[in-house]
Amino acid sequence: MAFDGVGWLAAIIIGGLAGWLASMFMNAGGGVLKNVILGIVGAILASLVFGLLGISFGGWIGYLIAGFIGACIIILIGRSVAR
Repeated sequence: MAFDGVGWLAAIIIGGLAGWLASMFMNAGGGVLKNVILGIVGAILASLVFGLLGISFGGWIGYLIAGFIGACIIILIGRSVAR
């Protein structure tokens, strides 16, 4: 099974990078595991939302972009719920 055209290992690496970039951009702390989870879940979330809008990301770069956007959305949701 693959995530939007990337394999499991690539999804973990790209998800970690996307989560780290989002954490840096949103000024949210966290460890490596949190960044990987944020990136992967963010990519899945963003892919679903963008899919409903008719926008499709593919490959490594698309997965990175979707992961970054999705992770930023998850961080925003987490901040709003924590308040």
